Amino acid sequence: MKNHFRKILHVDLDAFFCSVEELLDPSLKGKTFATGGTSEGRGVVTSCSYAARLVGIRSAMPMQKAKKLCPDLITVRGHYQYYSDYSARVMRILENLTPLVEPISIDEAFLDVSDLPQDMSTIAIDIQMKIMAETGLPCSIGAAANKLVAKIATNIGKSEHKKPTSPM
Repeated sequence: MKNHFRKILHVDLDAFFCSVEELLDPSLKGKTFATGGTSEGRGVVTSCSYAARLVGIRSAMPMQKAKKLCPDLITVRGHYQYYSDYSARVMRILENLTPLVEPISIDEAFLDVSDLPQDMSTIAIDIQMKIMAETGLPCSIGAAANKLVAKIATNIGKSEHKKPTSPM
């Protein structure tokens, strides 16, 4: 008898724009930097490195406020064509695993892997390793029986620096 338990994964590329920028310019690795806006403080933060998050900088924050929080903040204008290209590469990796991929943003997607024989943790770890090996990008993955709980699991995993995470 076939198991009808749904296996849903939520894949979220970690600090996506900043991760791509670190691939383009490895000197940014570990630095306090943000993408978006201008060095003069105009515009908003579109993404920020984990080092920037530690000092309170967040996405969608006015760049002027971010520069007040961290006067030495490095600002990167952003390379949106590269972000699009890397996103497409990741989505192809996911689509090669299952046709049941639902992109929800440039750096996130849900996958229904119910028809695959492996357990969700094994599939998630394999996906993380494949994405890292083929693109150099880190990702977090939540696993559950539905999309909502899979997304929550991803968020818990990010906050606890555990990947992949399943609340079940």
